[in-house]
Amino acid sequence: MSEDKSLNDILEDAKKRMSKSVSVFEAELGKVRTGRASTSLVEHIKVDYYGTQTPINQLATISVPESRTIVIQPWDTGAIAKIEKAIRQSDLSINPSNDGKVIRIVVPVLTEERRKELVKFVGKLAEEYRVAVRQIRKETNNLAKEVEKEKKIPEDQVKRTLSKIQEVTDSFIKDINVTLERKEKEIMEF
Repeated sequence: MSEDKSLNDILEDAKKRMSKSVSVFEAELGKVRTGRASTSLVEHIKVDYYGTQTPINQLATISVPESRTIVIQPWDTGAIAKIEKAIRQSDLSINPSNDGKVIRIVVPVLTEERRKELVKFVGKLAEEYRVAVRQIRKETNNLAKEVEKEKKIPEDQVKRTLSKIQEVTDSFIKDINVTLERKEKEIMEF
């Protein structure tokens, strides 16, 4: 029974690691700018706040009152200039404005060329995460084969585990593909 536990532990570890890869992929896609406003575009940007690099979402309330406008309301109005500077220096290529109390960002419409570039970029990003999931599968398969040798587990048990590992891998690859399709549609919308 302890042999089963070892194989099950290996399988569960693979599921956790693959799930984390998919979650990180989704978070990365959230940072990709589309023609639509989203809090995820700016919340990760770090601001030099009293000598500490602090994400904007820890300094302010971020909202999307309209489909193309992001409003950032800092809890400390003294941080407005620093937040504005951090947004300008980010790779978003957007220009914020403030009225002394809140920062407004109008998300410009993307050109067709830029949309196509973004679709290529997210496609490459998706492939990187598919490779990461496959790498986890490879490592997990190797661990299962080592356990077979060390503990003299029957070959059919290991084959069942390897089959389950492949099913899990296929499931997470599918999740990445579905998320990618959704993001591509979002980017190409006008």
